[in-house]
Amino acid sequence: MALALGFSIPAHAQAPAASEAQVAWRLLDYVAVDYAGAVANGQVISAAEYGEMIEFAGQIRTRIAALPAHEAKADLSRNAAALESSIRAKASPEDVGARAKSLAAALLAAYPSPLAPAFPPDLARGQALYQEQCAVCHGVTGRADGEGAQGLDPAPIAFADVERARQRSVFGLYQVIDQGLDGTAMASFAHLPAEDRWALAFYVGRFAFTDAEAAEGQRLWESDPAIRTAFPTLASVTQTTPADLASRIGETKARAVTAYIRRHPDAASPASGGALTLARTRLAESLAAYRAGDRKQAADLALSAYLDGFEPVEPALGARDGALLRRVETAMTGLRAAIGRGAPAEEVQAQVARLNALLDTAERALAPQEADNVASFAGAFTILLREGLEALLIVVAMIAFLRKAERPEALRYVHGGWVAALLAGGATWAAATFLISISGASRELTEGFGSLLAGAVLVSVGIWMHGKSHADAWQIYIREKLSKALSGRSAWLLFLLAFVVVYREVFETILFYAAIWSQGGHVGMLAGALTAVAILAVIAWALLTYSKRLPIGQFFSLSSILMAVLSVVLVGKGVAALQEAGWIDVHPIAWLPRIEILGLYPTLEGVGVQILTVAILAIGFVRSSRPSGTKAPTAA
Repeated sequence: MALALGFSIPAHAQAPAASEAQVAWRLLDYVAVDYAGAVANGQVISAAEYGEMIEFAGQIRTRIAALPAHEAKADLSRNAAALESSIRAKASPEDVGARAKSLAAALLAAYPSPLAPAFPPDLARGQALYQEQCAVCHGVTGRADGEGAQGLDPAPIAFADVERARQRSVFGLYQVIDQGLDGTAMASFAHLPAEDRWALAFYVGRFAFTDAEAAEGQRLWESDPAIRTAFPTLASVTQTTPADLASRIGETKARAVTAYIRRHPDAASPASGGALTLARTRLAESLAAYRAGDRKQAADLALSAYLDGFEPVEPALGARDGALLRRVETAMTGLRAAIGRGAPAEEVQAQVARLNALLDTAERALAPQEADNVASFAGAFTILLREGLEALLIVVAMIAFLRKAERPEALRYVHGGWVAALLAGGATWAAATFLISISGASRELTEGFGSLLAGAVLVSVGIWMHGKSHADAWQIYIREKLSKALSGRSAWLLFLLAFVVVYREVFETILFYAAIWSQGGHVGMLAGALTAVAILAVIAWALLTYSKRLPIGQFFSLSSILMAVLSVVLVGKGVAALQEAGWIDVHPIAWLPRIEILGLYPTLEGVGVQILTVAILAIGFVRSSRPSGTKAPTAA
């Protein structure tokens, strides 16, 4: 086979070791399609073709043996040896084809390759490249009748060959274009950009299907939702062969739909862009890996579906449909939990199907539309009020405490902390907008560790404040001990706590606001943000004013309770964020509700840490309440 005249370049010489899996996959695809031309009824019908099948089977076995270590490698090697034995035994084309396709799927699950372009290919570009570099051998219409085809052995492939085209996916064509083919004049075109290689693959994949069939395919596509459901993403288009599709909807319809979708791949491109496409791809790969027995790879791919595929659109979806966002997050967590406990493959498949349905709903919610000012106002107002309230309560409690303790000079550490957090938030927005892309893992880790750190500090502060609410010698403690307690590193802890709790909320708010801004309704968004700021300011003023009127003991008692509650909330949110980043295992509790405002997420790990925090607080409160005589309390 050749796409262009040129020197025969062995694929293994062009590609690094990491691409051995891709070469093996491409050889398996070739064997699955071409073996029928070598053997029939247990007899060799083409010695040249059969010799090529023997050679390729040996290369498949050798290349798989050379792959990096992996849990599935032993099974892959055994199946490669079995495939080679079947070919040597002149097994039926159906048997060899099934073995080759099964091995190819398992190989792809263990050593993933890009399954589709990030965006619909430019078919005009594909046509131009084909005429420039491929038509000389394969012919202008893909019939392998170009001038350069004369004398080539083996002859170039006729893309217009209907029977062969039935067995060939766009992904298979891409792999050959990318890797080349040993023993033929087909050289690798890896020097072309990936988008050009995909454009070529789509263009040559349409030769066997007529314009009339494409017109009928368009009619079917627009009138039959079930057909559209079969191609939710570009990956589904690139991986489906016409023969596979025919087994589901019939030969005539399959040819028509294939003709249309390969001419119009943008019809399967989701409105939300590449993120949800990647999520679906990773889910499919995860399911394939799980079926192949590789739970670790399946878990990694399921995590990638969330972090790389869904997490980037979380802010935009949260601004439009927060309930749907929570449903998708819960379903993603459920899938990883099912994989982790080794659930039956049917259960994992059902989880993936449910997630795909939720992603379809998310696509519709994220469909491009100009947000009106009312919607933008509501989103901006709700997000800032929700994210800002936690940080506000903690910072106000710190300020009120310092005022009660008559230590106004220490206020600069608290104010410095929250001001620095706002500045750092602005720098984060600038970096994320103009310099870098904040990954899903980075976001979850920032939120997770920030929440846990703040929660740990609040546990200590809450216990300490509770103890002070029962101290008879509090005034003596203020005069004689507080100066030392708030000097040096202790004062900087105030700065750190104020910075962490405020930056965590600012970081989250920035991501949501960027999504709202991109949808329009800028006036409404700014009005919503300003309104939320005004309300937060009123709340802060009211809390500070009320705290001045409280007796010192009652102030510390209420503050300790506030710190305790917020610490439990924050550790719950911290564990949930680290679970979403894949740092902590997930074991769902089906009967427990999800209450985000309390940091309650229905997992054993999250609830367990919250119960542990409550226990620590209870023990600390009991111990700090013990009478201490007339002796002034010790500094925390």
